[in-house]
Amino acid sequence: MTEGRHFLVVAHTGRQTALEATGKVCAQLLAAGAIPVIAMEHWDDVHDHVPELNGRVRRFEDIDASRIELVIVLGGDGTILRAAELVREQSVPLLGVNLGHVGFLAESERDDLDYTVRRALSREYTVEERMTLSVRVKSGEDIVYESWALNEATVEKAERERMLEVVVEVDRRPLSSFGCDGIVMSTPTGSTAYSFSAGGPVVWPSLEALLLVPLSAHALFARPLVVGPDSSLAIEVLHRTEAAAVLWCDGRRMFDLPPGARVIVRKSPVPVRLARLHEAPFTDRLVNKFNLPVAGWRGPVGRD
Repeated sequence: MTEGRHFLVVAHTGRQTALEATGKVCAQLLAAGAIPVIAMEHWDDVHDHVPELNGRVRRFEDIDASRIELVIVLGGDGTILRAAELVREQSVPLLGVNLGHVGFLAESERDDLDYTVRRALSREYTVEERMTLSVRVKSGEDIVYESWALNEATVEKAERERMLEVVVEVDRRPLSSFGCDGIVMSTPTGSTAYSFSAGGPVVWPSLEALLLVPLSAHALFARPLVVGPDSSLAIEVLHRTEAAAVLWCDGRRMFDLPPGARVIVRKSPVPVRLARLHEAPFTDRLVNKFNLPVAGWRGPVGRD
């Protein structure tokens, strides 16, 4: 099993439907002569619940990760974010099959599973690059933490009853200081996630930009901001703040911020690559995922 095409299969193994889908996908890959690969964190769940795969799949940690041709993701957006973590060091596209709820990052639904795998095997997909964030935390002159995010980086209070006192900075210049529950710094991809829930704008993913959305800010000027991809955003947690502060990246990686910490966010040079089966415009994706009403639209007549 050293040769052949390798496909990493990442699933939300806490759900029976995802385990069943994993078995179907791996069986289809094996029938086509390809090699399914499973990450160690999912290895026991897959082998316990899909015993027919025992001895027929490879473990991700045991192979050269550069051999992975495509990641097939079975779950919701959270599972896609986990898959992006696994292959962050490789330029491997992710093909999502939505087994969750909205599934904004997924490309197809569970009813299209066989069709999706056939398209993957025949390489009938395009690859779309999505901008990510580079996240750095400084305490004084020291860098104490570094990470990245596809959706957003958030500075939040760790105690419900207290507020954070922060200064917002754009391009190394102070913009405003205020008390708040937190700050969301987002990519266009993340504009339909936490940023959206906080009242931020929806930004088309073809546009490279950084978004900043305050959470429950006590200030006259605390509007959502959109800046260019070459700009930097920074949040400084003031020493006088009484609340403990935490940093979350994509809601998955957490870091406790020391008093006076400074969180700097920029565009990362490393994008996430999403495999696409359809060329539908982002407008259609918004309508379908959010079930937006478009009754009465008759379409353009002639040229606009």
